[in-house]
Amino acid sequence: MLPMLRKNRGNVPSFIDEFFGRDWMDSVFSDQPGISTPAVNVKENNDDFLIEVAAPGLEKNDFKIDLDNNVLSISSEKEIRNEDKEEGRYMRREFSYTSFSRSFSLPEAVDAEKIKAKHKDGILTITIPKREEAKRKPPKQIAIS
Repeated sequence: MLPMLRKNRGNVPSFIDEFFGRDWMDSVFSDQPGISTPAVNVKENNDDFLIEVAAPGLEKNDFKIDLDNNVLSISSEKEIRNEDKEEGRYMRREFSYTSFSRSFSLPEAVDAEKIKAKHKDGILTITIPKREEAKRKPPKQIAIS
């Protein structure tokens, strides 16, 4: 199914290409070992864009969010260690390490100074406000004289 999704990539609306950059589909389907890419929802409304990252098991301190040259990068690294000891010897010692990184090319119409992020119930939500001039205005009725 993965090759079919990449093959049909040309059918993706141009807004999504602009917002995510041309290689966003490649980053979604990363096959690299040790890297787990969480699911991401992107919503647009009149006032802002919302990015929701589903990352159960991660706490807000596990995330790093950077903005550089209109590229928003979200990353996380987490190491988990479980150790059972019996009289000074390890009977079992397990650990795991997970990380991910996602980057989004933001459109020029966003107000980068007002980006906010919150974490609740395993969901990281990033609110990216639009500039006033980029917000859709309601239709204006013009009087006929």
